[in-house]
Amino acid sequence: MVFEGGLAASRSYWALVQSAVAARATTVVYDRSGLGRSPRDPGARTLGRMAGDLADLLGHLGPGPFLLVGHSWGGPLVRLTAAAAPERIAGVVLADPTDESCDLLLEPSMRRQERIGQLVSSGLAHVGLLAHAYREVLAALPSDAAADMREEGFTVRAMRTRAAELVSVVADLTALRESPPHLADVPVTVISAGRTSVGMNARVRELATASHAHRAARYPRGRHVIGPQADHMMPVTGPDVIAAEILRLIDGAAGAEESG
Repeated sequence: MVFEGGLAASRSYWALVQSAVAARATTVVYDRSGLGRSPRDPGARTLGRMAGDLADLLGHLGPGPFLLVGHSWGGPLVRLTAAAAPERIAGVVLADPTDESCDLLLEPSMRRQERIGQLVSSGLAHVGLLAHAYREVLAALPSDAAADMREEGFTVRAMRTRAAELVSVVADLTALRESPPHLADVPVTVISAGRTSVGMNARVRELATASHAHRAARYPRGRHVIGPQADHMMPVTGPDVIAAEILRLIDGAAGAEESG
């Protein structure tokens, strides 16, 4: 299992899910370039480039098969990676993913919201207060993961990486609309959060969930699930529902091997 985070999310964000499934398979969390302990990438941080980085990681890990888990912006990232070599992918879990079928994501209002969020986050990082805004997330994590996130996840450097990843969002979403990643016979579970959160009011939540249902329906082995107690910060607020879907796919892959 390899886990991919959303914008500016380091490896530590997955601690609760990782610990819940680690007994069943090898788990790998990592930091994208410019996050956590990974060096900055001087190139453009497009979705395709980040998917290429993930593919390189998988190449170092061996032939697979792999189960890829992506949250938020990590959702389309793992879809691209899986579509490049579906024969080595045993399954994909998308946790409240960004999806190009949601028209709201391409509206000017979303760009304004992104700019405001980036300015506020960068300002708080400069004065050392950004971690305070995520105190509930930090409180929910195991102490070691919380300590790593507190030290690495709320820095000016991390916010610069976030800004770099935001630059090509519109172009990346447009490209996905024009050429959606094809996952052949790969089982895909799309999980929607059931609760609103900061930046995702009831209207946004409804549109996001509709886009998730649309995506799941496009895959021959697609499945759409609602995490009723989770908000968009699902790896922390809904780790159980993510873990349950991961284990379901592991059991399915094991059953297929036995029948084969």
